[in-house]
Amino acid sequence: MATIRKHYGKWQVIIRKKGFPTVVKSFVEKRLASKYGKDVELKMEKQIFEDMSEAERTILKDILLKYRDEGIDQLKSKKSITYRVNKILEDKIVNYGLLQLRPKHVWEFKDRIKIGRKPKTVNFYLDTLKSAWKYARWNLSIALPAEAPFDMVSKEKVQNERDITITEEEYVRLVSEAEKEHKFMLLPDLIRFAVLTTARYSEITNLKREDTNFNKRIAIFRDTKNGLDRTIPLSNEVISILKKYPFGEKFFPIPTRDRFKEHWYRARGRAGLKHLRFHDLRSVGIRRMLLAGMQMHEVAIMSGHKTLGILHRRYSRIKPEDLLDKINNIVILK
Repeated sequence: MATIRKHYGKWQVIIRKKGFPTVVKSFVEKRLASKYGKDVELKMEKQIFEDMSEAERTILKDILLKYRDEGIDQLKSKKSITYRVNKILEDKIVNYGLLQLRPKHVWEFKDRIKIGRKPKTVNFYLDTLKSAWKYARWNLSIALPAEAPFDMVSKEKVQNERDITITEEEYVRLVSEAEKEHKFMLLPDLIRFAVLTTARYSEITNLKREDTNFNKRIAIFRDTKNGLDRTIPLSNEVISILKKYPFGEKFFPIPTRDRFKEHWYRARGRAGLKHLRFHDLRSVGIRRMLLAGMQMHEVAIMSGHKTLGILHRRYSRIKPEDLLDKINNIVILK
């Protein structure tokens, strides 16, 4: 039975049961103390009791600091997550206890963080809060309510996914202008390689000679964006590009990303493609492969997409005019 006693002007509940931690909690009214005692004892009998005493004395700020300083060391996005956590720490939401935090507090936080930020960025902040909460539960072993307050707050609707690709004529113009960057002769080959392999900038610049086999005609991109290695087949044209650079640990020895950007911006500007990002060449390559007749799952092997739906929605970029040659070749039997 729970022990209920008067203690410093309040009613204190003390519950001791073998196999469970001692539970001590104080209430202003005796009836509330009695009800709490019965509820806890019932949960102990059913083996569903969780000791939330640590959560009661922990505020959101505590777990955010732990998450920032210890929980994200191995993540590729450590820098951006750290930035977001530091911004959240400036908000008053961090002063709420974990058991006092309610969805309305999260809604209010979202309204404040929305000012001057795009919907996708706002969603990143909400995701950061959710990740910190999960970190507290699974890594710090803090017993928390099954339903997090963030789960009941809807995300912002995002309508700003990039839908950028270029025509073959624009691609030829871009490569031609890149060839004029005589102080950075790698640029046209970087562009060709990106389109032919659908690889990301970091994958291209980190490709090592030891991870490439010309006899087997394969290359391995190590530790890609999703944390996995990816093996791709190499076309004749890709091999010919790589063979231009026979020295060094990596094929494309770029001094700094700023040096690359300087020449990339200049070439795309002269080509009349100031809106184009280097990453958009990935969608150009994917679109080419699809138009060449490759199946979606085959393209996914090249691009590294785990979900075909994302690949289709974000990168196919096939327009009606792209299909003209194909439909003109359809023979109708009479």
